[in-house]
Amino acid sequence: MEEKKVCIVGAGVSGLAACKYLVQKGFHPVLFESDRVVGGVWARTLPSTRLQSSPLDYQYSDFPWPETLTKIFPDHNQVVEYLGSYARRFDLLKYVRFGEKVMSLDYVGAGEKEMEAWDMWSGNGEAFGGSRRGTWHVTVRKEDDGSCQVHIMDFVILCVGRYSGLLNIPSFPANKGPEAFNGEVIHVMDYCKMGSSAADKFLKGKRVTVVGFRKFALDVAAECANVNGPEYPCTMIIRGKHWNIPKFVAWGIPLHYFCLNRFSELFFDRPGGGLLLSILATMLSPLVWLFTKFTESYFKKIIPIKKYGMVPEHSFFQAMFSCLVCVLPENFYKKVEEGSIVLKHSKSFEFCKNGIIVEGDTSPINTDLMIFATGFKSDQKIKDLFISPHFQKIVIGSLDFTIPLYRECIHPRIPQLAIIGYSEHASNIYLSEMRARWLAHFINGGFLLPSINDMEKSVKEWDKYMKRYLGKFFRRSCITSLHLWYNDQLCKDLGCNPKRKKGFLAEWFISYKPTDYANLEEEQKSML
Repeated sequence: MEEKKVCIVGAGVSGLAACKYLVQKGFHPVLFESDRVVGGVWARTLPSTRLQSSPLDYQYSDFPWPETLTKIFPDHNQVVEYLGSYARRFDLLKYVRFGEKVMSLDYVGAGEKEMEAWDMWSGNGEAFGGSRRGTWHVTVRKEDDGSCQVHIMDFVILCVGRYSGLLNIPSFPANKGPEAFNGEVIHVMDYCKMGSSAADKFLKGKRVTVVGFRKFALDVAAECANVNGPEYPCTMIIRGKHWNIPKFVAWGIPLHYFCLNRFSELFFDRPGGGLLLSILATMLSPLVWLFTKFTESYFKKIIPIKKYGMVPEHSFFQAMFSCLVCVLPENFYKKVEEGSIVLKHSKSFEFCKNGIIVEGDTSPINTDLMIFATGFKSDQKIKDLFISPHFQKIVIGSLDFTIPLYRECIHPRIPQLAIIGYSEHASNIYLSEMRARWLAHFINGGFLLPSINDMEKSVKEWDKYMKRYLGKFFRRSCITSLHLWYNDQLCKDLGCNPKRKKGFLAEWFISYKPTDYANLEEEQKSML
């Protein structure tokens, strides 16, 4: 029987997991990675960047961190080494083609009208489409010499994530943008590529302005403060206030007891949960209000966000379940107190010769270096991969709808392709591994997908949930609040018991860790 050709795009946490589980199923995938190392965004980040969660939460289920690890939040070098060790442990590097960037994807086979008439994904609900199968023509450019080659693949897995690729730079009116500025303007990813010592020299003695108030912005502002102190303060232009906290503990209680166990998921009217669970969620909704007030009162007490006008307009509850809570760099607000960091809230600003002018001010903020920590155009990055205008239009959906992926992996109307790692969770490595397991089992013929209509119905149910609980942040497709409910669906598709704890109290009140799913494959074999 002819071996099916499967390729993976991106060797970050999702791509490595997808490769590992496909290899376990007997496939020989090709993993295209434009960089020279594995690790994805972790391989090119700020020197001071650390994990936002405990290593016990951020690890693969069958590959623990080394016993020599002593840091509560490992730094980016340790994360890259961990990912590299994982790749070496499972002999994945031989499948990786470093320095090769996927430029475009072209589906050759069924036409648009034929695909629209299908009742089942790929024509029959199988990974490779049976007799109706087409192929993906994947154009890849070698970074060393710029040459391109077309690879014909039976299945494509995109693991390109949200935090890389096209840089998001705000637009400005004519003569009000960077062209009017005498200083230097870069994106934070340009800074990340410099390395620690070069970055310190680059910042030294400069008046820096950073645009943004999430993790990259916080880290680069802290690094600037460490290098220059109050003599050359770093100004942060904050367009949206966020719940940035010292650690995930409130009043001495770890927050995972409130939001990462089965009991806490009863607070939500879950997609496809039925009438009884919906009634129960309504009855328990006051507990959500208590959780919000409990946490917000603590963080308002220990962080001077009121003093500096940095209290967010959205609740901590909404931030937590939208994957928007960041851990502050060490002594961040002490640096604000001493004047090394200046916080400036403004919805808009413009450039002038000597710096920038924020909305409502007449005099400029004198600046030598502007750093945009304004994220990435992640939707556009995925759209641009497709040659087909039809696929470009539907792959990430409309802006008033959540990302249309069944099980957060499969677009119901794009055949023989999956996306892993685009929707978010408090620990992305954890969810990416679960999705990689699910996808490898599907590709290996372990189950059929539901009809296209049923998959689209499921997507709409999740869209309704996201809009209800995540509000304006629904496009982030963060599933933290229902990650166990989500994992349960994957486990059922895999033919495994979704209940992984021993004992009633543990099952309902102890948070799940990646290690709770360590033996899924052995369980599958025992049930055959």
